Amino acid sequence: MKPRVHFLSLGRASYAPVWKQQENLMQSIVQRKIARKKAGLSERERSEDPELDLPMSHLLFVEHPHVLTLGKSGDPENVVVTPARLKELGVEYFPINRGGDITYHGPGQLVGYPILDLDQFYTDIGKFMRMLEEAIILTCADYGVEAGRIEGLTGVWIDADQGMSARKIAALGVKCSRWVTMHGFAFNVNTDLDFFNLIVPCGIDDRGVTSLAKECGKEINEKEVSDRLIGHLGVLFDWNLISVD
Repeated sequence: MKPRVHFLSLGRASYAPVWKQQENLMQSIVQRKIARKKAGLSERERSEDPELDLPMSHLLFVEHPHVLTLGKSGDPENVVVTPARLKELGVEYFPINRGGDITYHGPGQLVGYPILDLDQFYTDIGKFMRMLEEAIILTCADYGVEAGRIEGLTGVWIDADQGMSARKIAALGVKCSRWVTMHGFAFNVNTDLDFFNLIVPCGIDDRGVTSLAKECGKEINEKEVSDRLIGHLGVLFDWNLISVD
């Protein structure tokens, strides 16, 4: 039986309530895992909670208004403009509880939050991150864009083997508790890259950023990208995706 994943596309939504939604979903799963452990139930059985007819895991897709988020290991000095300038531009700022450093979210960017119970997949956070990267790499390939990885640097890159000419097209940062994940990835599709000038993206100052639109030389259909990415994630994670209106 494949793990069931509850998919919800949130459209455009502010960062704070979606962060809270992730926290609530994560804690719900963690509490169910604790209750099952006390009852002697194995997660490998993938049994459903008889009191709550919902899938164990969740996947949220969203586009945020302009916002900067700083990971728990990040350096606030990587925001290179003043709070007043951020306010002038309408950019929110949140120190948050994921790994990684500073990143930007905004219109034209596909943000994905997998809230997965990895006990139903594999208890390997590194493999989980590589699978997210691989889904984005495969999606880029659908548009004739060759993407890859750089050893020691999380994320998805264009011209990954070209040193300082490499450009990041997707950033990743996650939190994991009792093998339940939250946060995820930000994939630049039609993103206004000028907003990355407000920060040192992910604390990396010797490489640039890019978008699928920039690499293709044209605006990209974001719904099509979303559908393609969901397809690749489904193959890689071998889940039963349940779409919720």
